[in-house]
Amino acid sequence: MQIGRSFTARNFYNHHMGSGNELASATRTVHATCSLDCPDSCGIIATIDNATERVVRITGDPQHPVTRGFLCGKVARYLDRVYAPDRLLHPMKRKADVPKGPLKHGEEFAAFERISWDEALDTIAQRLQAISDEHGPESVLPYSYAGTIGQLGYGSMDRRFFHRLGASQLDRTICASAGSAALNAVYGVRIGPEPQSFVNAKLILAWGANLHGNSIHLWPFVEEARRNGARLVVIDPYQTKTARLADEHIALTPGTDTALAMSMMHVILRDGLEERDYIAACTHGFEELRERVMTAEYAPENVAKICGIDAETIVTLARRYATTKPAVIRMNYGIQRTDNGGTAARAVGMLPLLTGAWKHHGGGVMLSSSNAFSFNSAKLQMPELMLASPLHREARMVNMSQLGHALTELDVPRVHALFVYNSNPGAVAPNQNVVLSGMRRDDLFTVVHDCFLTDTTDYADIVLPSPSFLEQDDVQGAYGHYVAQLSLRAMQPQGEARSNVWLFGQLAQRMGFDESCFHDTEHDLIRQALDTQHPWHEGITMEALQAHGNMMPLKLPRNERCEFMPFSDASWFRTPSGKGEFYSESLKEQGLDPLPAYVVAPERRDSTQPLRMLARKADNWMNSTFANMPKHRDMEDARIGLNIVEMHPDDAAARDLHEGDEVEVANERGSIHLRVAFTGRVVKGTVATSLGWNKLSHDGNGVNVLTSERVTDIGGGATFYAVNVQVSRAIDTPSTEEMVATHA
Repeated sequence: MQIGRSFTARNFYNHHMGSGNELASATRTVHATCSLDCPDSCGIIATIDNATERVVRITGDPQHPVTRGFLCGKVARYLDRVYAPDRLLHPMKRKADVPKGPLKHGEEFAAFERISWDEALDTIAQRLQAISDEHGPESVLPYSYAGTIGQLGYGSMDRRFFHRLGASQLDRTICASAGSAALNAVYGVRIGPEPQSFVNAKLILAWGANLHGNSIHLWPFVEEARRNGARLVVIDPYQTKTARLADEHIALTPGTDTALAMSMMHVILRDGLEERDYIAACTHGFEELRERVMTAEYAPENVAKICGIDAETIVTLARRYATTKPAVIRMNYGIQRTDNGGTAARAVGMLPLLTGAWKHHGGGVMLSSSNAFSFNSAKLQMPELMLASPLHREARMVNMSQLGHALTELDVPRVHALFVYNSNPGAVAPNQNVVLSGMRRDDLFTVVHDCFLTDTTDYADIVLPSPSFLEQDDVQGAYGHYVAQLSLRAMQPQGEARSNVWLFGQLAQRMGFDESCFHDTEHDLIRQALDTQHPWHEGITMEALQAHGNMMPLKLPRNERCEFMPFSDASWFRTPSGKGEFYSESLKEQGLDPLPAYVVAPERRDSTQPLRMLARKADNWMNSTFANMPKHRDMEDARIGLNIVEMHPDDAAARDLHEGDEVEVANERGSIHLRVAFTGRVVKGTVATSLGWNKLSHDGNGVNVLTSERVTDIGGGATFYAVNVQVSRAIDTPSTEEMVATHA
């Protein structure tokens, strides 16, 4: 049914959501956009009860070309989060007699006392000013990531504030930096085929991509392709739901993606299956690549031993990939979270250059579409304000993947204030014990802006209530499709929740920053974000978005058949050579290998910790978002179980362990207590457990006590999947069999 829409400043419009005029008159609907850190950026229809002003229902927007009327299981229950009884609704400060440290879930509010926004803002402004005066403004560290990916919420007034203050800059590397830098090195820009074009593919490689967990709205296009004869192959060390539903699952050893990709190149070149005309016209460094991959090191029989798979599997995969047209790779960020992760993404990203897959509609590789959106981030963030700070220069850069180091070892100056928003580093930052040790410092002033009292707020001096995406205005693109969207609030903020824009604008004014930019409203900022001359954004204004259901596709260049065909010829590349780069001079200038190469990760050489651990993200929450919601926890528990470590039976037997045993999973950084589960989803030599809230874990420790602050070879990203551990029975804990025998 085509839905008629009339637009006001808040974009309210009426339509029938059920049978009868009574229901239609009792409710109204508004278009919003899910701003959670997911490639799908779903269009949402929120239904508001006119009598109570409560949002009573959210559904996927049927008009959205990718959302197409349905939501993922996580967001379908988003109202549980919005109206949660334990939601943070007012500013609060830590009571004087309560030390920083873990708080029991459900009792956190007792550690704080309610204060007004005026008191909170005045306290924060005074403390930041005093810290800046005594230690220098770089002693203030903002810490944020993609709790929202809306342009305003992710990076606008907050960046202006910290730039003007002279605070340390945060290098936001924790998720995507290695893969982003890798694809930029190969292509000069991160774009890929439209998700809709996957229906044309005849071979789909989901490489480290759990479509069901991380980009569910691509799945219908994959299924349509399969109905048309396509084959879906999943390459992943873990048997995800996507892997179970695929035509083939190649379960390689974690961290060996580079070796597999280069062995595929070896077979393609050995068998003469490369696309020579495309290589000649569109690539740089082919001969150097050939020399590298045609060594015995990358022969299938040798790489098979590295990857833990059969040589014939590599040969068949390579030949099928090179000869099937169109062939597309959906790569996700998991493969880059190892020491050699940037190189892994580079190597996989080069495969369609070798076979000319880009010449066929529905072929190529998709990691992210984010570079297609040219929002005016410079106008939103105003980095020039750093020159007006007390520094009168650009502030130092701190890598967020090394927060523990920043809080415990960084000096000149030392970090004395931490301002957290859009993130939960108390749970998600690597090397957790060191991070929490730093956050426990009495001389560290910590402010946290969040919807809930989390593992991070346990260490906060001031906590501030933040809104959900239904309670604020924003504009955003996506990293899994090409639709720009306006998201206008569907409801007033719960309690005293306030947006990042309001919060940092108010703080700036209290600190005496007299630049007019700190008075900009959300709608001012939306218009500034859309003030771009990029031709793909032509005609996309706030008013135009409102007139088109709050969403407009980018004006992508298309051929005579109306097909978007990135990298189909040399004009698309934005590299120094103007071509797809197998050999990168820019990486060479940085002291890095200009060609991809498989390198054994440092922890893989440690025989005292022989098991590789996958610190996975749970299917039913988004990073740590939703990890505290009872229904989401029930879904995750029903899917696979909570507080478990998945093991291969052979690895358990070698340690005299049985299913259900309580074990200690440990390395030199820390340990966690979990229960053994035989799920059949991990390969021998590998164990897996999921990220969640520390305070909701079995022993108060989360998986990141085991991860390190080593960063990736390219892009300085986190190495969450480069973790080796040992698993042993928890001390003084009998085995399951012993308990059964005792009970009998």
